[in-house]
Amino acid sequence: MKKNVASALLVLIGCFVIFTETFAQEVIKSENPASQVELVNIPVDANAAAKRLSKGIKFKTISNQDRKNFDEKAFKDWHKFLVKTYPHTHKALKREIVGDPRKFSLLYTWQGTNPALAPVVLMGHQDVVPVVPGTESQWEHDAFSGDIAGGYIWGRGSLDDKVMIMAILEAIEMQLKQGFKPERSIILVFGQDEEVGGSEGVNHIVKTLESRGIKEIAFVLDEGLPLAPGLFPGVSAPIALLGIAEKGYVSLELKVSGVGGHSAAPPANSNIGILAQAITKLEANPFPYRVIDAVRDQFKVMASVLSAEQQKMTANDDTLITYLKGNPQTEAMIHTTTAVTMVNGGVKENVLPPFASAVVNFRILQGETIQTVMERVKQVINDNRVTVTNLSASNDPTPVSSSTGPEFKLIDKTIRQTWGTKDLIIAPYLVIGGADAKYFAASPMAKKVYRFTAVRVESAKDADRWHGVNERVLVSEYAKSIGFFYQLMANVKDLN
Repeated sequence: MKKNVASALLVLIGCFVIFTETFAQEVIKSENPASQVELVNIPVDANAAAKRLSKGIKFKTISNQDRKNFDEKAFKDWHKFLVKTYPHTHKALKREIVGDPRKFSLLYTWQGTNPALAPVVLMGHQDVVPVVPGTESQWEHDAFSGDIAGGYIWGRGSLDDKVMIMAILEAIEMQLKQGFKPERSIILVFGQDEEVGGSEGVNHIVKTLESRGIKEIAFVLDEGLPLAPGLFPGVSAPIALLGIAEKGYVSLELKVSGVGGHSAAPPANSNIGILAQAITKLEANPFPYRVIDAVRDQFKVMASVLSAEQQKMTANDDTLITYLKGNPQTEAMIHTTTAVTMVNGGVKENVLPPFASAVVNFRILQGETIQTVMERVKQVINDNRVTVTNLSASNDPTPVSSSTGPEFKLIDKTIRQTWGTKDLIIAPYLVIGGADAKYFAASPMAKKVYRFTAVRVESAKDADRWHGVNERVLVSEYAKSIGFFYQLMANVKDLN
């Protein structure tokens, strides 16, 4: 799974481009239903914390697509850094280094005072994406410098996703120094390979926890979208979206094999031509459009700030589909997408290749499965000369977690306590990419799984920094991230 935050943010922008200026006026005028939540000021030494994150960014814990290209020393040194940097945490919590086949994921357990209560899981991933060759000169500060300049901490992991790991550990260190003891156990899950699917790390951790007899997890919180102002045109209000479900993922290889030969005597249908026909059929027959609960829930929440006319626009599934179609970003929310991502065939201009292949990636909407996608692909192509093979670490769509239960409300409350309540919009949404949380969501022990990157960015334009150049986070906002997790741990008692 490759999370695409930029695309996800564009989805949100696209969704609300359909609303008129009246929408902006209604949002500004509306009374926030959670306006009674008071802002909580958590005293964080922002400069000291920033220096620690700066050091953490310097470790090149990169996930390359070629899994043989794996820097074990970088991960081991990073682990040593965490032990040294957070001594109270490593004294009070049980730490395990796990993974299969390579053991580089981190599993921490902070034992609660009441073992009868279901634990909470907080997540982040250690790995970062590499710098795209040729873009090095575009970085204002080297990607692994960890420079602190202009009020920012710069480098890979400052947004995706060491910021989450270190904010969690900073918060725990603060709580331990003040003698805090959680009633519920808190489990920390820091995977090693989220950027390439998570099969070695969190996939293994979930199986490990299941094997230990854990039957229920109170809730899981993993990365998702950040809080950002101005996500919607004409609306300056800050917006936080909590992912309550993820689409599924599968990549299928289409392959045609046959006699090659000289281009001077071609057959009526070449291998490449047969493959091209199969691809054309798939693109001409997209998966049907549907509004699922996760998308419907998002618009139900937004309905309270819409005019009567706009509520009509979003209340009917057929009308909503009409508005969301036509923009690739918003269409992704209402059907299983089909994307031809790789094509291979031919080595010389006058030689007919003996085979031709293509890879087609599908992001599966709830209601479909890997199996139903494969069946539909074969049915649409309807050509026995084309073989269809699943070649990915695929996963079905996740179940949809509640957006009205106490767990969602707890996270909602903590966001408002951290970043304020005035004009703040918080709504559920469907994650069209994915994260390591999918492994928990697929387990019967975790029915309440949420995704939110607990950091505020300055604008929607910052979406380009995820997996792009000049990744950075404001020092002041990193302090807020630490405060968020500090307050979340204190708020967990409200679930009792």
